[in-house]
Amino acid sequence: MRSRLSLTLLASSAIVLSLAAQGARAQTTPPAPPAPATAAPTDPVVAIVNGDDVHLSDLSALTRNLPQQLQGMTPDQLYPILLEQLVDQKAMAIAANKQGLENDPEVKKRIAAGIEQVMQAALITKSVGPEIGEAQIQARYKSEYADKPGVEEVHARHILVATQAEAEDIIKQLNHGGDFGKLAIKDSKDPGASNGGDLGFFKKTDMVPEFANAAFALKDGQITPTPVHTQFGYHVIQVLGHKTDAAPALADVHDKIRNELIQEGVHRLLAQVRSAVTIKEFGPDGQPLPPQPAIPAAPATGN
Repeated sequence: MRSRLSLTLLASSAIVLSLAAQGARAQTTPPAPPAPATAAPTDPVVAIVNGDDVHLSDLSALTRNLPQQLQGMTPDQLYPILLEQLVDQKAMAIAANKQGLENDPEVKKRIAAGIEQVMQAALITKSVGPEIGEAQIQARYKSEYADKPGVEEVHARHILVATQAEAEDIIKQLNHGGDFGKLAIKDSKDPGASNGGDLGFFKKTDMVPEFANAAFALKDGQITPTPVHTQFGYHVIQVLGHKTDAAPALADVHDKIRNELIQEGVHRLLAQVRSAVTIKEFGPDGQPLPPQPAIPAAPATGN
């Protein structure tokens, strides 16, 4: 019972979310291996492959997307692994160049696609990144969450049967002292019948409208006077309690707000860049597609 962004927007958002996640992991991702204490350069050479220098900063870049199994390692443990990985990468690239693979049409195509992805990520980071700071997150929290009442919830249980007649008979039994929990175990076809039909606390949006409207209209202890019909069958509902939670703490919604700001920023950027170019789209058969509606600009985030 518990109840389109374009592909371009989703892909762009994924890039920003990845970049934002890197910032969030900065406190937990192992730092780049430190330079030796006696080394004077701030970015020393840590390897030379065919005359090509590999710097400490090149290894540092690898730490931003460490696989899960490496994230718990210390810098001393990570250093030789990352160094060998980068040396291997350089050696493989040199071998590929010797074979002229950079002139392979498929390789050229993939390189061009990679450059576009890097440029897209750079544009998003430059344009959207400044909108995702702590000040913006706190401002959104203050305007949408702080000092506002939480969402009302009800605690209810129900008995689900196939026909209206069955539900009406159960209501009669309850009105004559029948035990709700026992009747739920005996008659209800809901998967939760074994615990007396108890649904726990839920928000109105958690249930299909017909069920939610009936449940939230009841007072504590009341049973629906008539069966409630949904696509699942006929319900007899009893409300056991009501509550309204306090507004969530900033820490509880921090990541949710950050992701909302990212999505909004990417949406605005997409509307801007698409309006500045001429776009013609075609179907798989090569025939022109009708023009797509413009992406509406999302509201600017406040500071």
